[in-house]
Amino acid sequence: MPSLLAFSDLKAKDIPFTRQHVARLIKQGRFPAPIKLGVGTNRWIASEIDDWLAQRKAARDEALASRPGNP
Repeated sequence: MPSLLAFSDLKAKDIPFTRQHVARLIKQGRFPAPIKLGVGTNRWIASEIDDWLAQRKAARDEALASRPGNP
């Protein structure tokens, strides 16, 4: 069974977004969508959030490596 995260757990992973911003990012396809467990109960799959963070890090590292003067 996958590990599930509540919104407050996102904050614990240093994701500083508000609920409204998370909703906008989900709508834009730029943040993993939660699964609905019931009325008003959403949970994110921890591995999807970890993958999203890893993608952000990879994008940052690629941008830094492509700057002029970097080997």
